Amino acid sequence: MKDYQITVHNQEETFSMAQTFSKFLREGDTIALEGDLGAGKTTFTKGLAKGLGINKNISSPTFTIIKEYKGIFPLYHMDVYRLKDSMEDLGFDEYFHGDGITVIEWAHIIQDQLPEQFLTIEIKFVDLTTRQFLFKPVGIRYEQLCEEFFHEYFSN
Repeated sequence: MKDYQITVHNQEETFSMAQTFSKFLREGDTIALEGDLGAGKTTFTKGLAKGLGINKNISSPTFTIIKEYKGIFPLYHMDVYRLKDSMEDLGFDEYFHGDGITVIEWAHIIQDQLPEQFLTIEIKFVDLTTRQFLFKPVGIRYEQLCEEFFHEYFSN
């Protein structure tokens, strides 16, 4: 599978890119976010939420593990950083195959529980404000999603 890459230069570009990306999502989609602390996982999720018509304040669910927001589709925002391992079964499957969009920060921790198809987005520091987003689709659904999104993103 092909990887896709976007470089953004500040939080506003991250937010805007994620907002545009949200237009290509549909119910049942799963996005696995990876990146060091402060890389922009929650900023990306805020832009995604805005694009889904969610006007609430979005914060990382570090201590609650899952936060749910209502929008065009429900948004299930997970932060599994505090889980000890992938064997802690918290019913993730219900979210992955449900009616909403699932975004998981630190998804590698529950790698064994992820659905058959999903999209990993790795966020890497380039410098203090610049980030590199690497989109890694797993499955035909996410390959198509990336093709469509990247075509529109780089056409504008």
